[in-house]
Amino acid sequence: MKILFIGGTGIISTAISKKLIESGEHEFYLINRGTRNDRLPKGFKSLSCDINDEKAAAKLLEGLDFDVVADFIAFVPSQLERDYRLFAGKTRQFIFISSASAYQKPLSDYRVNEGTPLSNPYWKYSREKIACEDYLMKMYRENGFPVTIVRPSHTYDERSIPLGVHGEHGSWQVAKRILEGKPVIIHGDGTSLWTMTHNSDFADAFIGLLGNAHAIGEAVQITSDETVTWNQIYRSVANALGAELKPCYATSDFLARCSNYDFTGSLIGDKANSVVFDNSKLKRLVPGFNAKVRFDQGIRMTVENVLANKELQIEDPEFDAWCDKIAAALDAAAEAFNKN
Repeated sequence: MKILFIGGTGIISTAISKKLIESGEHEFYLINRGTRNDRLPKGFKSLSCDINDEKAAAKLLEGLDFDVVADFIAFVPSQLERDYRLFAGKTRQFIFISSASAYQKPLSDYRVNEGTPLSNPYWKYSREKIACEDYLMKMYRENGFPVTIVRPSHTYDERSIPLGVHGEHGSWQVAKRILEGKPVIIHGDGTSLWTMTHNSDFADAFIGLLGNAHAIGEAVQITSDETVTWNQIYRSVANALGAELKPCYATSDFLARCSNYDFTGSLIGDKANSVVFDNSKLKRLVPGFNAKVRFDQGIRMTVENVLANKELQIEDPEFDAWCDKIAAALDAAAEAFNKN
């Protein structure tokens, strides 16, 4: 197949790009600014530009058509309107990467499938993804634009430790707190249910949707079938680090009110909710697919890679100080209550 990825070097897309290149079965193109293409093996065709410069992109794409185009970096409807202008009539399948955070919050049923309503009043990011889906499905219904919508949940790779509460510079500071024996902030009481998906598993499922006629006009979620609690997630990280976890529990509402971070969106609108994904539809579309990487195994590979590469250990003193303040405030509240 002749395949074009817009982006192609992020947490999700890098694994897919690598597998497509290494298979040697496809004519594979990337259109991006080229700043992270060195993460990929040789064997792809680079179209170097900022996709948001529509005139430059149209010039680069002149005379080209594709079996599949996938946009990994569209977040607002105007970017999909641009994609429609660029690719209508020039691809047999257009794949948009949405988000499982778009599902209804609060959930009426913890079991989530593609029929779960889309509604998230807590997170603008999710509402924008919903608006993107609405636009593309309108183009499918009215103009026959061959869209497939993919909804990932929490997907991780070897470069970053996936956690619930962290600062703007990623999760290394949380890992550092575990190593230093400091209290680690966990939202709620750590018992809500969550799903972590390794990007290699996501790639296998995604590749099964490429050129798949049964996926046209459909929305499909891609996650692991494994369900874990946040306590299990943090303990798996601590075990991989070879350190003891010292949890400090705080309600998501408290964290959102005591922070400049967007915990209203990322927690109340997403991670604070117990979620169990029903991947029956994906397995009908991609027969034989099953996620293979168990979280405790995948996170060990991630932690080993992060510890081995200093450039992935980005410190965040501001977030570290915030964690100390949260822990101190909770201790003070408990002490004051007990005095009375």
